[in-house]
Amino acid sequence: MAIKTFATHSFGCRVNHAEREEIERHMQKRGITYDGDAPDMFIINTCSITHNAERSARQLIYQTRRKHPNTKIIVTGCSATYWLKNGLYTDLPADMFVDNANKEFLVELALKKFVPKTKPKDHAFIEPPTDAFLSSNRAVIKIQDGCHRFCTFCIVPYLRGVPKSRNIKEIIKIIHEQSGLQEVILTAINTEAFGKETGEDLISLLRTIFAQTQVSRISFGSVHPWSITNEFLDFYQEPDSQKRLVHFFHIPLQSGSNKILQLMRRVHTREDMLERVRKMHSIHPKAFFSTDIIVGFLEEEDADFQETYEFLKESPISKFHVFPFSKRLQTGAYFMAKRLYEPSPEKKKERVALLRELSEKKYTAFQRSLIGYKSQALVLSKKKGGWPLALLDNQMLVLLRSLSAEPGGIVDVVVKDLESGQLIAARSHKNS
Repeated sequence: MAIKTFATHSFGCRVNHAEREEIERHMQKRGITYDGDAPDMFIINTCSITHNAERSARQLIYQTRRKHPNTKIIVTGCSATYWLKNGLYTDLPADMFVDNANKEFLVELALKKFVPKTKPKDHAFIEPPTDAFLSSNRAVIKIQDGCHRFCTFCIVPYLRGVPKSRNIKEIIKIIHEQSGLQEVILTAINTEAFGKETGEDLISLLRTIFAQTQVSRISFGSVHPWSITNEFLDFYQEPDSQKRLVHFFHIPLQSGSNKILQLMRRVHTREDMLERVRKMHSIHPKAFFSTDIIVGFLEEEDADFQETYEFLKESPISKFHVFPFSKRLQTGAYFMAKRLYEPSPEKKKERVALLRELSEKKYTAFQRSLIGYKSQALVLSKKKGGWPLALLDNQMLVLLRSLSAEPGGIVDVVVKDLESGQLIAARSHKNS
């Protein structure tokens, strides 16, 4: 079977999406064309942060095999690594598994196995035309991989290894290769670990991007708690940061109880993080904060959960991604669970529902607080009801009703209303 076309799918975090973009670019450089409808080769980048993430990956593999019986299915990412390490799901109908340690060589390994005579094309870079980010002049760039923290609930360090960073020069080169970019989204498994082995750091990266590129918007997939240092807070106040950083910060805190944070081996405290998030909010009152929360962790009593609930209620954080705790093989929590109390599935479900309800209320309140807010907005390729959607300078989604705008452009807007959960914006004139 000749391999002329390929498609990709990515689960999980922005890091996975950045890796998917890189795979697509490398495939096209080898002359393989993207075809999302009937690909000869389908590459799935998996996530393993929860049991549900693994289940979704397995379901997609089976669905793809049923829909495309002759397609070569290549599975990579954290679930693939986890399965290979533990001899799990060896009967999955995939043609090739590539673990995280060899993911950067995936294209070469796959083409050597299935398309042995392919050669790189003369041109050095091709943009995948199907990518929703690139079609809006946005690029997701992985700056770092791996983690040294070994939080007790987390399997990622076991699957992605020790921290590894791209150097700043290479990141700048990647940005320059993609002409017309309006936004660069920097992604990392742990932003704190960026540059640890190269002698660089996150603030130096940001300053270099400001100095050596013309990209209007610089944003993060996540900013990890240990990255929000006094130096970061000082940097965030600077005029260049206020102008070019996107004021959206996803900070994975996991709990608002000091007891649970200690059991998770998170190091930071609820008081410290509340102070730092409030400081960032005072610097830019319309900044949008979100977080990840695990409920039902080991030894979490009602009082501990209530501490998390109150922490989230009183903080400037407006959106929470809430997950029930699930033991992952090899993690510290897996062994701790043999001697520590774990809340029942019913209790976890109840707590998840309470936090999701609070999140919905806070998110709606934050949306309402933006009515009258003036901002530059990046126009997306997606539309709703025939009108373009756009992202404000805090990454909040708005509908540009009665406003014609090309994808990838930046326009001045003012938020006018909130209708059925959707912010509505109109063109703004700077002097008005």
